[in-house]
Amino acid sequence: MAERDNRRGRREERDENPEFADRLVAINRVSKTVKGGKRFGFAALVVVGDQRGRVGFGKGKAKEVPEAIRKATEQAKRGLIRVPLRDGRTLHHDIEGRHGAGRVVMRTAVPGTGIIAGGPMRAVFEMLGVQDVVAKSLGTQNPYNMIRATIDALKAEASPRSVAQRRGKKVAEILPAPAGAADKPAEA
Repeated sequence: MAERDNRRGRREERDENPEFADRLVAINRVSKTVKGGKRFGFAALVVVGDQRGRVGFGKGKAKEVPEAIRKATEQAKRGLIRVPLRDGRTLHHDIEGRHGAGRVVMRTAVPGTGIIAGGPMRAVFEMLGVQDVVAKSLGTQNPYNMIRATIDALKAEASPRSVAQRRGKKVAEILPAPAGAADKPAEA
């Protein structure tokens, strides 16, 4: 039992960024035919995020699966992007992203909806820290293109604060009035 705890401790020491979580999305075995037979290699697709608004993806190739995953994780950590989230749980507005034949549509959702998205997109949202979103992948089922299209859309996500700053206005001027505000008479 103590030996098992020691192994866990060493693993935590070795991990340089424990705040990042990673998710293996796809692993692909590729072969090359040579004179003596076939040589196998592996390609891994990994999504990394801090579950608080930063996410990235990477791909790695190697002769062994763990080495491919390690390379993909390192590449994903180098290419992190920051995405503004509304209340830390959903997107600010509906967005669409494209990459190659991949096209994804993402919509904001009310609290309690959960992540309604398929495969690779779900991994991106979980690593990003989104709790409520409705997403649909149109076009391709290739996980590489789906993730790239999702990241493309997330790069276009803008918070009301950043839009107001760009326009030189206040956030209250940009956001629509609350639902009950139109029914109340104006106070003098």
